[in-house]
Amino acid sequence: MEPKIKVAHLSKVFSDTKTGIDTQALLDIDLEVNDSELFCLVGPSGCGKTTFLRIVAGLETPSSGAVYLGGHIVNTPGPDRGLVFQEFALFPWRTVAENVVFGPEISGIPSSQRKQIANKYINLVRLAGKEHKYPKELSGGMKQRVAIARALANNPEVLLMDEPFGSLDAQTRNLMQIELLRIWNETKKTIIFVTHIVDEAIYLADRIAVMSASPGMIKEIFRINIKRPRDSTARSFRSYKRKILNIISAEVGDFST
Repeated sequence: MEPKIKVAHLSKVFSDTKTGIDTQALLDIDLEVNDSELFCLVGPSGCGKTTFLRIVAGLETPSSGAVYLGGHIVNTPGPDRGLVFQEFALFPWRTVAENVVFGPEISGIPSSQRKQIANKYINLVRLAGKEHKYPKELSGGMKQRVAIARALANNPEVLLMDEPFGSLDAQTRNLMQIELLRIWNETKKTIIFVTHIVDEAIYLADRIAVMSASPGMIKEIFRINIKRPRDSTARSFRSYKRKILNIISAEVGDFST
């Protein structure tokens, strides 16, 4: 079966025109993400996780190599990829429902159909009754649910999530992890999830790619063979955590010398 996303020999170099200095952000990444897979990326700070995600989103252009979605090369943003960032990025002057249907609205979908879409995804993220609230009236967790609903409202093939729970408190973050798994189970979307928290990645992922320090390369990929829901105190969970942290720690040590 062809993978949903294929990354082939992907590299990215940023050039500073003022200093003439080139920075290698990503180096020769080969990766495949399967249909309906929840795939996590972890690695040291500054290893290029967000750059990688932006290239998959079509927001950055690779220096070499390519990303393929469903066999077609990615070179621009498109509605087949939904984006959820750490910052909620909601429009403060629009209600929950108006935020959710922003994509369908600019795509020219009729008002009656947009209302159905809003209801569907607001119900999916369990915000029924909040349709007419404004972002300032919502908690952080609720805002991120709106952001997820908005990303799903275009019915994308892939959901790209860049540390989406990073600004939430620990309790809300845990609840949102549970909610994300529920939404993923209901929608069967392919998800690429970037996080710097190893526990979060092990709790969520089918597979985890561990990246090296800059330049970002894939050091190892782990298949998480633990039945969900996962217990962070279980021996198997702690074993994965120890292995992944050992790789990251070695990278940080090498990077700092």
